[in-house]
Amino acid sequence: MHPYIHAANHPEKPAYIMAASQEVVTYKQLNERSNQIAHLLRARGLKQGDGIAVYMENNAQYFEICWAAQRAGLYFTCISYRLTTPEVDYIVRDCKARAFFTSEYVKDVAAELVPILPELEAMIMVNGAIDGYEDYLPLRDAQPTTPIADETRGLDMLYSSGTTGRPKGIRRPLPGDAIDATDALLGLVSLVYQFDENTSYLSPAPLYHAAPLRYNMAVQQLGGTCIVMENFDPEAALAMI
Repeated sequence: MHPYIHAANHPEKPAYIMAASQEVVTYKQLNERSNQIAHLLRARGLKQGDGIAVYMENNAQYFEICWAAQRAGLYFTCISYRLTTPEVDYIVRDCKARAFFTSEYVKDVAAELVPILPELEAMIMVNGAIDGYEDYLPLRDAQPTTPIADETRGLDMLYSSGTTGRPKGIRRPLPGDAIDATDALLGLVSLVYQFDENTSYLSPAPLYHAAPLRYNMAVQQLGGTCIVMENFDPEAALAMI
């Protein structure tokens, strides 16, 4: 399963809703926007097996970037927005990212990264841009909404917290299969938690963590709806439940 299937069958169904802003992203929008970013990455020279890094808070663009990498056969590394400049620099270098996505929310660290990051094919900022970064929305919206010609399934490449040294990431071999292929996690959440197209999934945690990222993307594979909290607030979470 894959969001593009739900975009065809239920285009106006919410793929996810940002809890505080109430911004809704439908499956049609998620599919088209992830196609656009996949085109952008190909235009910048990224090919199957390359990687991107995502250093942002929870926002409405997070999933379209991750799904773009997934359908372009890329590794996507999501980095904690709480890390310091040297820590982010280390992970971007270690994961061999060729494109870096960040946001205005972390503009202070993003500014410090400009002169020290290795030369990348793209340094892009969501919700505005500062010196050294390109503005996300104009870049995205200039691209076609149709799929790229050479879609193949990419993977996340996530890092440990580094409590016993440097953060560590594992680059698993790319499967080389179709973007809608079923993986082990999808089977697990379907069988054990009974996730399906009727699921409404409240996600209170930061998306750079493995479980929130993967569970949200699994819900979107199955056609459910995610409610993503920008920041955790216990009273707000209880009210939504």
